Amino acid sequence: MPRRKHHHVYVVELSPDVLLEPRFRKSNPNYIDGKPCVYVGMTGLDPDVRFDKHKAGIQANRFVQRYGLRLLPDLFEGFNPMRYDDAVDREIEIGIDLRSAGFGVWQA
Repeated sequence: MPRRKHHHVYVVELSPDVLLEPRFRKSNPNYIDGKPCVYVGMTGLDPDVRFDKHKAGIQANRFVQRYGLRLLPDLFEGFNPMRYDDAVDREIEIGIDLRSAGFGVWQA
């Protein structure tokens, strides 16, 4: 029986203050000043619910909890929902694409 498509990729805009974090800066050597900083993730939950959990500190990525501003649905809505394996691949692809465009990107 095929699995139902209920996984989502999502992109969170991070405050530019995240650039003060050495680990974030080191992970983004080709960052172009002025471009957005983002977190790219995947979840079995609705992206809005997952973002709220990050901000509340529940299974949170520390950069999203501290610096997360809002979801950027224009960067992910067209892909969702999808199967787990497809979400894993798409999360990686989105991160690569955004880094190539000079964004600061963090992925768990």
